[in-house]
Amino acid sequence: MPNSDDLDNENIVKRISRYAKVSSTVGGLAAILAGQKYLGFNIDKNKHAGNLFNSLGNLKGPLLKIAQLLATVPNALPKEYAEELQKLQANAPAMGWPFVKRRMRAELGANWQSKFKYFSKEATAAASLGQVHKAITLNSQEIACKLQYPDMTTAVKSDLSQLKAILNLFEKYDKSITTTGIYQEIEDRLYEELDYVREAKCQKLYGYMLVHETCVNIPKVIDELSTKRLLSTAWLEGKPILSFKKSSQDVRDKIALNLFKAWYIPLYNFGIIHGDPHAGNYTVDKNLNINLLDFGCIRIFPPKFIAAVISLYYALQKNDKDMAAKAYEDWGFENLTNDLLEVLNNWAKFLYGPVLDNKKRKIGDLGKTVYGKEIAEKTHKELKKLGGVQPPPEFVFMDRAALGMGSIFLHLGAKINWYQIFNELIAGFDQTKLEKKQNMALGKFDLSS
Repeated sequence: MPNSDDLDNENIVKRISRYAKVSSTVGGLAAILAGQKYLGFNIDKNKHAGNLFNSLGNLKGPLLKIAQLLATVPNALPKEYAEELQKLQANAPAMGWPFVKRRMRAELGANWQSKFKYFSKEATAAASLGQVHKAITLNSQEIACKLQYPDMTTAVKSDLSQLKAILNLFEKYDKSITTTGIYQEIEDRLYEELDYVREAKCQKLYGYMLVHETCVNIPKVIDELSTKRLLSTAWLEGKPILSFKKSSQDVRDKIALNLFKAWYIPLYNFGIIHGDPHAGNYTVDKNLNINLLDFGCIRIFPPKFIAAVISLYYALQKNDKDMAAKAYEDWGFENLTNDLLEVLNNWAKFLYGPVLDNKKRKIGDLGKTVYGKEIAEKTHKELKKLGGVQPPPEFVFMDRAALGMGSIFLHLGAKINWYQIFNELIAGFDQTKLEKKQNMALGKFDLSS
């Protein structure tokens, strides 16, 4: 058996190898795009996008999640790249059968195959941290087995090292955002995603929070076929959510409304969000109900934070600057000046726009640029002039989630009275009641906030 020094050395070698591969992929992409922009190189975007898909997919890990996020934003990338990167959400290159057999043996023992009537040799989906195989249990139940890739802890450490270097470099030439809290938040959430025991608890938690919502399906966990790196759940049939983009307006609106409930009811009733809302995590059943998948990234917010989200909404309705300032302070913003408050309010008015407008409307307009790009750039410049701001860590995945949700609504072209359904959801909100409900739910499933 190797000693601890040997294992440490092996991990160091793996981390160096990972770092080199990540640097090569990202650096190579930057060099090619720079060559096109500044040197006039003619690039076959279809071919290059395909190569990028293979490179990022084979790397697995956190870097792939960044690519997934970029792909969810309409018009953020040239269509050739967006089309390829969207495949990474549920169709990243899978590991082969020899890997699967080794990993399943490690998780369920040498006789693991005897625990199934059927186990697919081919993955039905492959993403950043693991891949899914369809199987049939001994009692004839169809299930999904999510198997974590090997050495993901090593991959996360390597990618986080590079992310930290990138954020440090960013701060040297751009003082508008302090990134320490951002890095810590990403680090915490990524390590949580590696623990499938925790994910199983989160999945059961979501079943509990949405038990009365018939428009949302949560797959049940199969505990006897699950471990820290293997998660087995009931199989849910459904079509990709973005395959409904050309359906009738009524169909698209119903899907969007069901998705809204799946995401926002846990947030405002329990202070909890599904923090990885790319399109690959949602499918739609024959009744247009949402199949909610992948519970690795669940963010639990302090009740005070949720109360401030609602307080800011009312402050914007009333144009009450003092009430808005109190909401920002409750979030954790510090040293708020009148100028900084005005910048933050202008950005907040844009984000809250759909729920401030009492009429049926789309979330926004796809247009020729990224939705919100102009106001985001303006906000960035103004924050830089004012000396910058340190956003609370909760904003990292709140923004990520809101961006992902908004992008799906944009792709669907949903036209809904967002004001009406939002106000119905927050009517009678009470921070103390939220705290009690959250504590009860977290205690029931052994999760800490």
